[in-house]
Amino acid sequence: MNRWKGLAFTLVFAVPAYFLGQYFPIIGGPVFGILLGMVFASVRRPAVLEEGIAYTGKKVLQYSIILLGFEMNLYHVLDTGAKSVSVMVCTLATAFLVAIVVGKLLRLEFKTTTLIGAGTAICGGSAIAAVAPVIEAKEKDVVFSISTIFLFNIAAVFIFPFLGHLMGMSDAGFGMWAGTAINDTSSVVAAGYSYSDTAGSLATITKLTRALMIVPVCLVMAVIMARRKHDDAQGSTFSLKKVFPYFIAWFVVASVVNTTGVLPADVSHFLGQLGKFMIIVAMTAIGLRTNLRSLLRNGLRPILLGLVCWFSVSVVSLIVQHAAGLI
Repeated sequence: MNRWKGLAFTLVFAVPAYFLGQYFPIIGGPVFGILLGMVFASVRRPAVLEEGIAYTGKKVLQYSIILLGFEMNLYHVLDTGAKSVSVMVCTLATAFLVAIVVGKLLRLEFKTTTLIGAGTAICGGSAIAAVAPVIEAKEKDVVFSISTIFLFNIAAVFIFPFLGHLMGMSDAGFGMWAGTAINDTSSVVAAGYSYSDTAGSLATITKLTRALMIVPVCLVMAVIMARRKHDDAQGSTFSLKKVFPYFIAWFVVASVVNTTGVLPADVSHFLGQLGKFMIIVAMTAIGLRTNLRSLLRNGLRPILLGLVCWFSVSVVSLIVQHAAGLI
């Protein structure tokens, strides 16, 4: 019962965040959810709500990722993936490698570093939402990461089209670049279609293909976290079954269901949109449990890490495309 009370309380702020995200899509509902949550986090509330708010920030987040699978079409993924797999693999490796190295230099926590790397490598907020429960990230880690990714999403919408025209990129080349180097889907769409309709279409499909990288990344992260716990607890037995992120498996099932066309298109679309709304709800709950003063004290280093990761991925994407003759 307490869970429902906490969820209902979170919805009071999540619903306005959703509509604000619809009105300002470049910013997006999840960012508004975190912001509204943080604004009201210091307001005194009944202790009975805390269990439900914590549940919403963790479990609802997992359920939302499952529902996102209903908007994935594996046929489109395979078609686009054949052309862009080399770019995606290289940018994915670059994002995590740079995040690890620079994160250590900046003395950032492993979980914050991992989330920023995942957000840069895969698909912004959705990737952060998927990886966070796998690595048992704290609320502040998620807030740092979402805020960082949001900052560079906004910058990309204005910078990428300008640079694309400056470099004389083709529609196909720019679409591939935007789809592999810009983090969030809304920013990919905005930058792509501001360049041309062809570039926008290719960028969007590339971005959706890139989003499926959530699956292997989460599995690898689950194994890494289990190994870390195993090393910390001498004599314990490693068990993949215990650490396997089953919500990712259900995400794959949802993707398969959507691809087969078993469900009507309207139903799949509704479920996918419901998943996006639930991410907003979960982000709002995380915001409600975030200490704003602590965030401001430590916010510069994650932003610097995000900048280096974003720049590295953008450059590597161009280099690999050029080497493969895609530009």
